[in-house]
Amino acid sequence: MEKTFARLGRALAVLALAGASTQVTPAAAATPAVQSIVPVPVSVTPAAGVAFPLVSTTSIVTEAGSAAARQVGDYLAGVLRPSTGFALPVSDAPATVPSGSIALLLSGAPASVGTQGYQLVSTASSVTLRAATADGLFAGVQTLRQLLPGRVESPSAQPGPWSIPGATIVDYPRFAYRGAMLDVARHFHPVSTVKRYLDQLAQYKINHLHLHLADDQGWRIQIDSWPRLTTVGGSTQVGGGAGGYYTKAQYTDIVNYAASRHITIIPEIDMPGHVNAALASYAELNCNGVAPALRTDTEVGYSSLCISKDITYTFIADVLRELAALTPGPYLHIGGDEASSTSAADYLTFVNKVLPLVAATGKSVVGWHDIAKATLPASASPQFWGTSTSDAGVSTAVSRGSKVILSPANKAYLDMKYNSSTPIGLSWAGYIEVQDAYDWNPGAYLSGVGESAVRGVESPLWSETVVTPSDVDYLAFPRLTAHAELGWSPWSTHDWTAFRTRLGAQAPRWVAQGLNFYRSAQVAWDTGGTTNPGTCTDPEWSATQVYTGGNVVSHNAHKWTARWWTQGEEPGTTGQWGVWTDNGTC
Repeated sequence: MEKTFARLGRALAVLALAGASTQVTPAAAATPAVQSIVPVPVSVTPAAGVAFPLVSTTSIVTEAGSAAARQVGDYLAGVLRPSTGFALPVSDAPATVPSGSIALLLSGAPASVGTQGYQLVSTASSVTLRAATADGLFAGVQTLRQLLPGRVESPSAQPGPWSIPGATIVDYPRFAYRGAMLDVARHFHPVSTVKRYLDQLAQYKINHLHLHLADDQGWRIQIDSWPRLTTVGGSTQVGGGAGGYYTKAQYTDIVNYAASRHITIIPEIDMPGHVNAALASYAELNCNGVAPALRTDTEVGYSSLCISKDITYTFIADVLRELAALTPGPYLHIGGDEASSTSAADYLTFVNKVLPLVAATGKSVVGWHDIAKATLPASASPQFWGTSTSDAGVSTAVSRGSKVILSPANKAYLDMKYNSSTPIGLSWAGYIEVQDAYDWNPGAYLSGVGESAVRGVESPLWSETVVTPSDVDYLAFPRLTAHAELGWSPWSTHDWTAFRTRLGAQAPRWVAQGLNFYRSAQVAWDTGGTTNPGTCTDPEWSATQVYTGGNVVSHNAHKWTARWWTQGEEPGTTGQWGVWTDNGTC
């Protein structure tokens, strides 16, 4: 097998060398902080030669009497204390912003920032964030973090000095809804992993996390009235293994943690398909009264609730009622996709019966765009996941007042591979490199769905191949940041060349956080001002050399190890065999 790969590597040598000129060279120096913010703000006006020094005596002051503003101040201090070693005390703001402080205020922001935006003014004597709400202050804090060097994200003390460049930034989102989805049904992900993901989402101004809580392979949320859903349905996962589920207390912990990051949790119970875990738990939910075996494969489209049985709707009402009681956010997601074993007539009957059950909980319904085959209330949000640029049901729903969440699988699905060499992920919707994830316009993507009819953008991460937090990192980053910019920044700022520069400047931040991101060759990753190869102790990679024993090299500012005998396959390119392992910056 190794000899076969070697021959293929040699055969591809000419192609690799020919393509090398199209690869992005590494960043030779750090991009100035005010030019490296992701998502890019609406307006940035630098103040040349001005900087605010963050020092041991710096304090944080927040809107007097506002518990919400104080919480944001405590969050900011919690981010900055470990790396700086500074005390950064948090207290109520006096009438005048004190010199040497960072102020978070709920007054004086321009009206244009709305309920989610902010104004940030940094001078030599203070940094002042102003917003109409705590949501806006929290968004501004994420920008403030990016004005400091990436090492500020480190969990341990780092050398200074620390300074925030002078600037005036006015910023607000393009879409109110900016989301991500994590599938915890195919592979169960514990509370710690979900919290880690929430932290990552928050720093790029994503404000919704959609949890896919039930599927054929597992049921992940405790339902008191139907206890076997978790004890049976939650007992395994894709590939076998113990599976798992969230108790009500654990789910509440996730909801509260998300709220502290200004993120709304949207729970999904997929139906009427994707329900084998429920059918295996309760025989009476099956039309034939026989419970099927638990499934640990990745097939789809074979399961269905029994549309004609009254107990089906008792079951759904119970689940939705208990889930709504745990979920303060306004949405319940009812799935609705890939119901291939449900007839078209039964599908419409089912959706029409479930819509009032959601309404009875006081929540608004979200569902995959398949639910738009039914007549939806204007409050319903179909979530488009297709690979086309038109859908008759969605455009009809929009004409009735619905707003659409956009998650086109060939643009927004984080579980799609980057290229053929990507070690995990799927490829049924195609490969999605970083530029593919960035270069589409949500406001003009679907026929009949203009900007005003878009609720927002969401990035789903399905977990058939996603087992560990490191797997989540690798598939989500850097593409999630591309989607975050599409959801937040005005379309007038959209520019791939500028974005990849700003994206490359995120690398030191992610390294400090221990984030296992994909180092796309499309991006000039900031390596802290070094120019490589040349600073590594390992020899520079050569296209003509056959790497057998001496298989560790330096190339484009990174160390690489050949996984097998190779020639011509360039480290960091999208070669067919994924020969090289990236060991990080030199």
